[in-house]
Amino acid sequence: MPVVKVLELVGESKNSWQEACQNAVAEASRTVRNISGVEVYNMTANVDNGKISEYKANVKVAFLVDGDR
Repeated sequence: MPVVKVLELVGESKNSWQEACQNAVAEASRTVRNISGVEVYNMTANVDNGKISEYKANVKVAFLVDGDR
C-alpha cells in the first residue's frame, strides 16, 4: 500500500507568486524524490515604498514514500 507524505514550505520570489511556488517545488526536489503534487494554500507579499518587493507562497508538497529504501 503506497504512503504519501506532505511537506509544508514557503517559496519566495522577487517576480511573482507563480515563481515563488515553482521555487519551493524546485528546492524540495533537490532532496525529495517522487514529488506527485503541490497545493498552494496561502499567498502573501512584502511591500516597500508602496510596491511589492517579494512574493511568498505557502505550499504543501506531496511525495510518494519509497518503500524499497
